[in-house]
Amino acid sequence: MSGAEGSPVTEDRLLGGRVILRQPAAGPRAAIDPVLLAASVPAQPQQLVLDIGCGSGAAMLCLAARVPQCRVIGLDLQRELVRTAGDNIMLNEMGHRVSAMVGDLLQPPLRLIPGGFDHVMANPPFVERGRGTPPSSPGRAAATIEGDADLVEWVRFALHMVRSQGTITFIHRADRIDSLLARIAGQAGEVVVFPLWPGIGRPASRILVRARKQIAAPARLAPGLVLHRPDGGFTAEAEAVLRDGHALMF
Repeated sequence: MSGAEGSPVTEDRLLGGRVILRQPAAGPRAAIDPVLLAASVPAQPQQLVLDIGCGSGAAMLCLAARVPQCRVIGLDLQRELVRTAGDNIMLNEMGHRVSAMVGDLLQPPLRLIPGGFDHVMANPPFVERGRGTPPSSPGRAAATIEGDADLVEWVRFALHMVRSQGTITFIHRADRIDSLLARIAGQAGEVVVFPLWPGIGRPASRILVRARKQIAAPARLAPGLVLHRPDGGFTAEAEAVLRDGHALMF
């Protein structure tokens, strides 16, 4: 199977088959991170959500599948990924309430109205510029290594776009928790850190962080989610989110 520019794509299933996702065979690919991100957003029917760095559309399609009548707009810098996201939106028959656009969060499209979103979710590049070995695929490198927009800019943009008392939710590497919380401090409250444990007794490699704009409330550490059993399979709690489409309870 080939994508919009002839590059090979695969067709995968998320949420137990409820979401069909075509994505580059060799470029940036969605695993479980966007599914977990979508499960952590407390969206309600009729609310509007912005997905920053939407890629091929995995997170926004999973959120739209879980929350009927919510509306989701995706933004990504990579034009080919946005085209793929558009194809996926049509494939899942969600064009009436899900859309994706090409854009740079440093110079956002005029269509995006500051303070116009009930929730903002983001899966930013995890690696700081100048650290680590870039992947050979330019698309995958752009998705995993920070470019001109670093974590400061991602948080700033998310807070700029969300309404007062709306939520911003990030998934990131656990070893960058200090950087992420430092960017949120003083800008939002009711911060919840939700660890994603690979297994019992193993340190978290990923975290979800959610906060509410212009809310003064203390931060807290949630119990989090254990992803894998000792035999390597997903736990029942993880299966409920990844296959059955349940929300993560913060």
